[in-house]
Amino acid sequence: MKILVLNGVNLNMLGNREPNVYGNRDYAALCEELVKFGAEVGAEVEVAQSNIEGEIVNFIHSAAGKFDGIVINPGAYTHYSYAILDALRAVDIPAIEVHISNVHAREEFTHKSVTAAATVGQICGLGIESYKLAIRYFAEEIK
Repeated sequence: MKILVLNGVNLNMLGNREPNVYGNRDYAALCEELVKFGAEVGAEVEVAQSNIEGEIVNFIHSAAGKFDGIVINPGAYTHYSYAILDALRAVDIPAIEVHISNVHAREEFTHKSVTAAATVGQICGLGIESYKLAIRYFAEEIK
């Protein structure tokens, strides 16, 4: 089981960016924790991040034939990236959208996800556990 965890815009700023919303853990610690957790549940986890929409699309395209699942936190691209939506639909890989914060309890524009339409589910508001729940789902349900 190989899972790509793909993070979008501004996720590299974890630990510095609005710690009251996103916590104090930095991005490197997130990556390390997710790779370790993946191993614990029998999944090989690879983590990638970009602030550039086209690079995220390229990561998704490159995942075809290599990964069994995609866990994606598109960041702000969640709310308006039809390019990422189309990329997720273009590959035959199940995806789960995750968010650290509860996007439905934040600003109104964050309540709508464009990209979730191409995923099997969305997990939000549980901090880093959002990622772990998605990884666990793939490890247990898609073997």
